[in-house]
Amino acid sequence: MIAVLDYGIGNLRSAEKALLKVGADARLVTDPDEAALADAIVLPGVGSFGACVSALRNSGMHHVLYDAIAQSKPLLGICVGFQMLFSESEESPGVAGLGIMDGAVLQMPTKEKLPQMQWNRLNVLHPDTSLMFRNLKSEELWFYFVHSYAAYPIGGLENPTVAAYCDYGGDVVAAIESGCLWATQFHPEKSGTSGLALLSRFVAFCEGVRQ
Repeated sequence: MIAVLDYGIGNLRSAEKALLKVGADARLVTDPDEAALADAIVLPGVGSFGACVSALRNSGMHHVLYDAIAQSKPLLGICVGFQMLFSESEESPGVAGLGIMDGAVLQMPTKEKLPQMQWNRLNVLHPDTSLMFRNLKSEELWFYFVHSYAAYPIGGLENPTVAAYCDYGGDVVAAIESGCLWATQFHPEKSGTSGLALLSRFVAFCEGVRQ
């Protein structure tokens, strides 16, 4: 079972519906004890970094995420759910993130219009080894973004966890992949067939880990 963490922020049902569409046993979960029993975790997030982190901590769900990392349980962060993995965000000074990833979330230093609200093409850094993107066709590398802030891992694109980036007035980290931890700045649940293909890969990855 894949638990989609429902901590009271945004429309989380779209992520659940997309996972169901690719054949997953996905459920919106509000109880941390129930979420802890899941085989995999999905952390969506929309809105501001500070509001999402506060709601997550108030729900008690942040413990589920730390336990998932400790147990090497598959975890997928989406949009602000990706950003919350870092220690801090320029969007919400003084609000501590989860600190699972080294780096910070900063406003994108671009002359392009913010937010980036568009489809954008990914550049995959490790196409031969990435479980997230390996063998995807070029037409499957287009995903939908909505954000003004972006994650900047230590080392930038040289950080080995960075799986893909896009260009929006400069390089923008679009996805990370580190063992059982996957995370995307884009919204796979809003990215049509491309997003469904990626979610299907996540489900297959979860099944492989479980076996």
